[in-house]
Amino acid sequence: MLVDVPEVPFPLRPHGPDGGWSYADGVLTAVAGAGQDRFVPPTGEGLESVSDAPRLLGAPDGDFQLIARVGVGFRAAFDAGVLYVHVGDRAWAKLCLEYSPDVPTVCTVVTRGHSDDCNSFTVDGTHVWFRVSRSGRAFAFHASTDGERWTFVRLFTLGDEEATGAALVGFLAQSPTGEGCTVTFDRLEFRPHWPTDLRDGS
Repeated sequence: MLVDVPEVPFPLRPHGPDGGWSYADGVLTAVAGAGQDRFVPPTGEGLESVSDAPRLLGAPDGDFQLIARVGVGFRAAFDAGVLYVHVGDRAWAKLCLEYSPDVPTVCTVVTRGHSDDCNSFTVDGTHVWFRVSRSGRAFAFHASTDGERWTFVRLFTLGDEEATGAALVGFLAQSPTGEGCTVTFDRLEFRPHWPTDLRDGS
């Protein structure tokens, strides 16, 4: 089943558990269920039983930027709304607005076999703008409190250019320790090019 999001110029299809994905009046909405997450602990615990979370993904061509304002109805630690990049079962990345553990925080996770976990900065409120970009084999994560000035968060790759060129990109909702939460994505925008400068705020 495809979900039609007019601002995104490639088809989006649900993956993982049912997230009840819906789009209306410029707002994409999903609901994460209890205990749903996507994380491979670097401590070695639970490596063969990685849980899953609702994802809505598609495959853009070439260089791009995908932008969304993310809002989360926080209820429990590590509830999050996410922009997500998927190259393989153990090669993916998350840019999260997460309750970490009781303050809204911009966090990133990059998984190459195992997941890392990095907190960047806290957010005053329940919304933040996110941007994921690709050029060749490189991905970049940015965040913004106003949708105008962007803070560079992370630059990484998930494989060679052939693998990353076929990456799926989109949205994820999670509630690892809670009973579920609702996530919204609005102010959606797609740009068919890499940012001019990753670190000058543009």
